[in-house]
Amino acid sequence: MVIYKVVPPALWAEAVSAGQFSGAPIDLQDGYIHFSTAEQVEETVRLHFAGQGALLLIGVDAAALGTALKWEPSRGGSLFPHLHGILPLAAVVSSLELPCSPDGRHRFPAVWKAPE
Repeated sequence: MVIYKVVPPALWAEAVSAGQFSGAPIDLQDGYIHFSTAEQVEETVRLHFAGQGALLLIGVDAAALGTALKWEPSRGGSLFPHLHGILPLAAVVSSLELPCSPDGRHRFPAVWKAPE
């Protein structure tokens, strides 16, 4: 299963330079790295990232995170994946650009296949 992290390109560039991702400011504040499933990510982007400029959608192999990945209730009681630890870049399986339209909405790339 692939889970997704939405990040600004500059923050991701820092992670690549460091060889690992410790989290965005909200992750550091909450004590874990927030992820979304394929079914959840478009709503996550709409609710939390509208108008924030170009972003990256980072795909991560959930199984590679082991027991540090916890499924915890969040928005509306749905279970969301939260990583209680550092994200090793070896677990990353994809990186897609999410450009922002003038109306503040992010456009998922044509290769993105949202679940039906």
